[in-house]
Amino acid sequence: MRVIAGSARRLHLVSPDGNDTRPTQDRIKETLFNMIQNQVPGSVFVDLFSGSGGIGIEALSRGATRAYFIENATPAYKCIMENLRTTHFEDVSTVLKQDVVLGIRNIHEKEVDIIFIDPPYHEDLYERTLSSLSNMDYVTENTMIIIESSLDMDFSFADDYGFEVRREKEYKTNKHVFLYRKE
Repeated sequence: MRVIAGSARRLHLVSPDGNDTRPTQDRIKETLFNMIQNQVPGSVFVDLFSGSGGIGIEALSRGATRAYFIENATPAYKCIMENLRTTHFEDVSTVLKQDVVLGIRNIHEKEVDIIFIDPPYHEDLYERTLSSLSNMDYVTENTMIIIESSLDMDFSFADDYGFEVRREKEYKTNKHVFLYRKE
């Protein structure tokens, strides 16, 4: 796994051993960042269920001004810290080793521009996370929420929390769903 573009381009990142995390494949990460390339520079980026931190680090490499990483697993947390040292992004990062629902409450920004959510598939974590985000003032009608999920995941429940799906991008085995707060 590596940083694809920007100031940390080509630097290799470490990821935790085992099957507890699934780093986003480089080609999918590249497609995602090509889709959001105009929103990333100057943004505040939040990487939830961060794993190795590869998505948030890619955002920083491409010009995000600050990134928050929330990850509860110790091996993944250690990888994030090592990857931030490797890429020299420690000063523009906040890493919270907490449950995501608790960590969301510890982000103190006026507005967050992009939130990336990639929990373990087939758990209630999508709904719990969107429920918590719906109560955060930093999630505005301009905040882009990107969820990585399995292809068969239905996000009609997002409407119950005040979010609407505006776009979906499907790949062979998973998809990205783009949500915004309803206006």
